[in-house]
Amino acid sequence: MKKSLKTIKITLLSHKNEMVYGLAFAYDQDLKEVCKSTNARWSREKKIWYYFENVTPLSFIKDTFKGKAILDFKDLDRESLIKQAKIPLKRKLNEKQKKHLKTFYLYLKGKRLSESTLKTYTHSIAEYLLYRSKDREIDLRSIEEHAENVLVSKNKSISTHRQYISAMKHYLTFIHSELVLDFAAIAPKSDKRLPNVLSHAEVIALIRVTKNIKHRICIALLYSSGLRIGELIGLTLRDLDINRKMLKVSKGKGRKDRYVPIAEVMLPLLQNYITTYAPKTYLIEGLDSGKQYSPVSIRKFLARSCRAAHITKHVTPHTLRHSYATHLLENGTDIRYIQVLLGHSSPETTMIYTHVQSQDLKKITNPLDLIVKQLDQRKNIT
Repeated sequence: MKKSLKTIKITLLSHKNEMVYGLAFAYDQDLKEVCKSTNARWSREKKIWYYFENVTPLSFIKDTFKGKAILDFKDLDRESLIKQAKIPLKRKLNEKQKKHLKTFYLYLKGKRLSESTLKTYTHSIAEYLLYRSKDREIDLRSIEEHAENVLVSKNKSISTHRQYISAMKHYLTFIHSELVLDFAAIAPKSDKRLPNVLSHAEVIALIRVTKNIKHRICIALLYSSGLRIGELIGLTLRDLDINRKMLKVSKGKGRKDRYVPIAEVMLPLLQNYITTYAPKTYLIEGLDSGKQYSPVSIRKFLARSCRAAHITKHVTPHTLRHSYATHLLENGTDIRYIQVLLGHSSPETTMIYTHVQSQDLKKITNPLDLIVKQLDQRKNIT
């Protein structure tokens, strides 16, 4: 008589600060032997066998127990996966992985990369190591599969995808791998999207509805000096030169210093702000005196101000920088000066604003208007 198959209930849970796939089933010696032979572990506390989620893909569990048991995935639902996603990446790493990534971080630091790049590259490699099966060799296909099954499936941006490939090139050098990645061949091409730009009226409305003086200063400086959000929160009191009406941007993108002008109308606002808030170190400080303001806070109050100003465009702090550059170009400022003000290394980067400016485009007669005008002229003749 053929033996009936037992049911194994599969769950995703946290066990000893690690995410694991739990296997719960009524006692069965054959299934127990399968678990032991495939390096599953037994939890006395939870009375289940389990596999570490970061090293054992679900496909392995399905293949292992195919024909030996009925697998119940009902509790491995979307909600469980969402809960798993919210667990900090650091908690998903084991001690060996943490130590390895710390060494990689120090290796990157020795390359004098920016703090932002250090964090981005280390995070990218951590995600790859968690995805890749422990016994699998690091090869081109495993790198591509991570991009396909993690980055693409989570709808990560093209920029994040490209950063992952760059991080992997550094990582392969770090581990002395013979594999050489052709960045141009495997990295997706950059988006060629045109930036959103606010009109003059929208900029004024945005500043007017922002009642909090600190928030108003942030929005006004992002626009009037064309600052990146990181440059804004990095400004110190020493960078402010009221007499020359200039701001010194220290170690902007690409570690370049530059001076940017302060708008005339900003001067009394700045004086009022400094008198009211009395910042100690940074021009814009958080709740803790002498500490940088949070970029998350800036994005939040900017979104609130946009709603209050009835602006329906998607607006980020960088939108204000884009608007500044576009308005300069529309006012007749030479593209070379705009490149210097924005701190661009390449003129090609600045040239995107020539596609955004509207003044010259407005001079072009729309063919539909031309047709209607010709019809009106014929009617007047007849």
